[in-house]
Amino acid sequence: MPKSRIRKKADFTPPPAAKATDIRLSNRNWVAPVMLAMFLIGLAWIVLYYVTGGDLPVEALGSWNIAVGFGFIAAGFGFSTQWK
Repeated sequence: MPKSRIRKKADFTPPPAAKATDIRLSNRNWVAPVMLAMFLIGLAWIVLYYVTGGDLPVEALGSWNIAVGFGFIAAGFGFSTQWK
């Protein structure tokens, strides 16, 4: 029995890559330092609040200082989603 011919598929050539017009979108070296800074600021804010007995960082906020510290930490997690 004769062998059937093998059909050769055309080689795939990907479309030319679009050049990034905005360098800030492709270069994300700033994300990791900002993320770590947010984590550390939030941690320092909460620790400072507890160590000083509520006098610092902002006495008028009272217990809301804890929420501010966790807000900085949450912002750090938000930045971590952008890290590549």
